Amino acid sequence: MKRYLVFIGLLLATAGAVKAQTIKGTVFEEGSNQKLSNVFIKDVNNKQITLVEKDGTFEIPAAKGHTLIFDAPGYVSDTLFVSENNKPLKIQLRQMGIVLRDVTISSSRNNFNPHEEYPEVYRKAKVNILSPSTIFSRESRRARRLRNYFNNEERERYVDRIYTASYVASLVPLKGEDLQNFMSLYRPTYAYVKSNTGPSLAVYINDSYQKYKALPPDQRKLPGLNGQ
Repeated sequence: MKRYLVFIGLLLATAGAVKAQTIKGTVFEEGSNQKLSNVFIKDVNNKQITLVEKDGTFEIPAAKGHTLIFDAPGYVSDTLFVSENNKPLKIQLRQMGIVLRDVTISSSRNNFNPHEEYPEVYRKAKVNILSPSTIFSRESRRARRLRNYFNNEERERYVDRIYTASYVASLVPLKGEDLQNFMSLYRPTYAYVKSNTGPSLAVYINDSYQKYKALPPDQRKLPGLNGQ
């Protein structure tokens, strides 16, 4: 009987292995074919997560029928339903306007707490000098990269909650694309916003507007969201 149960277990494990696959691909910015890095990918079914590499490529364990979410600051999230097609994927993310980002930040995404959802990332990211694997292993390096991404996301979302389109528009006579360009060009750092709110931030925005007006028209444009 035990042998029979073991045999059944092996069959089930084998079946699961057959269904499992590694999804690979490259992420681009829609319309420009610029490769994007540090895009956060999550399999909502098996909770696997990863970040897109510097060259825009990614791979993540998944299975047919699973749903992958691609999320990056400044871009509209994309959803992919996994099929049995093993060909490398080409994912394109569309830039998100400042106003749309305002709406998104004020939604449920703002409740995202990586410390609660992915405690294993922070645990694996810790370095123990007595354990070389916590320094050099691929798993540890991947965990530290994810931890740094989460930490940066928390800082940027804090800035987004303060430096909103509605607040900036109440101080400067800009709207639409001009407002987006201005906010991107003079976006304050997390450290600045953390130490300067209220009147100090208003002064910063007004001073920045004077600098913006002094720029030649061709320099009052939105920079690439991927640093280019």
